Amino acid sequence: MIRWISAAATDVGSKRRINEDALLERPDAGIWVVADGMGGHAAGDVASHAVVHPLTVMERPEAMADFVDAVEDAFMNVNLQLRDYATQELGGRTVGSTVVSLLLSPYTGVCLWAGDSRLYRLRQGQLSRISRDHSAVQEMVESGAITQEEADRHPKSNVITRAVGGSERLLVDAAVFAPEAGDTYLLCSDGLYNEVADDCIRRKLALPPEEAVRHLVDEALHNGGRDNVTVVVVRLLEAE
Repeated sequence: MIRWISAAATDVGSKRRINEDALLERPDAGIWVVADGMGGHAAGDVASHAVVHPLTVMERPEAMADFVDAVEDAFMNVNLQLRDYATQELGGRTVGSTVVSLLLSPYTGVCLWAGDSRLYRLRQGQLSRISRDHSAVQEMVESGAITQEEADRHPKSNVITRAVGGSERLLVDAAVFAPEAGDTYLLCSDGLYNEVADDCIRRKLALPPEEAVRHLVDEALHNGGRDNVTVVVVRLLEAE
């Protein structure tokens, strides 16, 4: 059996006036979420908070499959709400938000996501990514058109292909995995990984969660802080 502890923080960064990121940290319910809104004031921040809000009050179903269905349904409902909001309040201007979520039980982990906010796992000193970016550049990498190194510097690196509110039909991807005591999970917006190298992320995740969160946010700000930065760290421990 496992248990977990977590820590989280979000920062507007050094260049932006508004924080369009939002996060959810509910270790009691075994759910953590990061959302990164798009569209500027009265759009991006509205979108990210709309994604997170219904999950703050959701009661967790006992079965993981039911929990996954409930979270996915919440994202679908917000997608429709944001489409209506864009039509009625913003003259049809696109308003949306990425989302990445981690759902945990003692035996199962599930990542649900749309967009390019990410879930990483540090296991036995090795950092890996569980989510896969829904972005134009990621598609180029997978087709062999460019390398991962070229992707990091590509001018279209911020063009995402899925988001809550981005199109009439939302497609949410899911990854299911077996959690292990000693794992550390990181949910973050692109304001972190665009500023902080993977090796630095790996080293910081070895710290206790509250320290890891503080160090990662500070590192992103030190390296430019060009975007909002949001970090959630979840550490899995042996149950006492």
